[in-house]
Amino acid sequence: MPEIDYAGLSRQQKLAILLIVVGPDAAAEVLRQFGDPEAEQLCKEMALFPMVPEAIQRMALEEFGGLVAQSAGSALGGLSYAQRALGLAKGETKASSIMGRLGPVGRPVQVINDISEMEGRQIFNLIKAEHPQTIAFVLSHLESAKAAEVFSFFSPDLRDELIERLGTIESTPVTLVDRIARSLGRHFDARVRPTFHHSGGVRSVAGLLNQIEKSVSKTLLAHLDERNNALSVAVRKQMFGFEELVRLQPADMQRLLREVDSVQLATALKTASEPLRNLVYGSLTKRAAEGLREEVEMLGSVKQKDLEAAQLAIIQVVRRLEDEGQITLDGDAAAA
Repeated sequence: MPEIDYAGLSRQQKLAILLIVVGPDAAAEVLRQFGDPEAEQLCKEMALFPMVPEAIQRMALEEFGGLVAQSAGSALGGLSYAQRALGLAKGETKASSIMGRLGPVGRPVQVINDISEMEGRQIFNLIKAEHPQTIAFVLSHLESAKAAEVFSFFSPDLRDELIERLGTIESTPVTLVDRIARSLGRHFDARVRPTFHHSGGVRSVAGLLNQIEKSVSKTLLAHLDERNNALSVAVRKQMFGFEELVRLQPADMQRLLREVDSVQLATALKTASEPLRNLVYGSLTKRAAEGLREEVEMLGSVKQKDLEAAQLAIIQVVRRLEDEGQITLDGDAAAA
């Protein structure tokens, strides 16, 4: 490992070294004071220092001695240390989620982040000749609005494949990430800096489709039904959640309620927000609303799988009615 120039380190890097020096228990107490993005960044920095020399330990303790009580713990850092400290601070589940976004440090992938700062047309011109998997990878790193803008420049024939590839990105081998970054880097004059890989997947596709023209989105989803039905179902579920029923105008809500079983509706409303419940109750007669309220209260606790099944069944009715042109999701009931 190269010799550490403590004076040349950033404040964040120095804090990361201190967290290594004081041991995972004390480090966890510090990490609890930060939000997930800041904690993730600190873990990134800790991973850069697999071992901290004794002289550097003393410098860190002297600088931060007034903030954290001196503790001569382990000076071994690295990814495993970061995982342990983050697990103590955030819990194992969240720690695994955050650490899962971290890849080997020092990889030339920051070029992707630099590309995201470009205009949509510039990004398209940069990646249009690349392999569809590379294009999907780049789209997965863009914000939904920017990804939709870039996506709109591609031909209809390629869009179906890009949607499917984007939706099935869960993890990208580090070797492939390197190749993608190096390939794009040949055409992009930017300083390459270390970064971490993150995935695309269903959420990326849903965000993109929510941003483009509705007719185009419907066509792409119909094609995805044929190419990859399981992925299509997952994307549709992500695009429209039960809480989005608040977008319905009262007349459309009344039309929907005529198609929904009352027991199913009561189950679905068990964890619904107050605005959505009020919209539902307000779309019923006074007597029917009172009966539904009583039914919801009498249910007691509802199993998560039963709750999700009831909400999904209602969402399917919404989609059918919208496809038939009987209701619309373009309105905003809250603004009515």
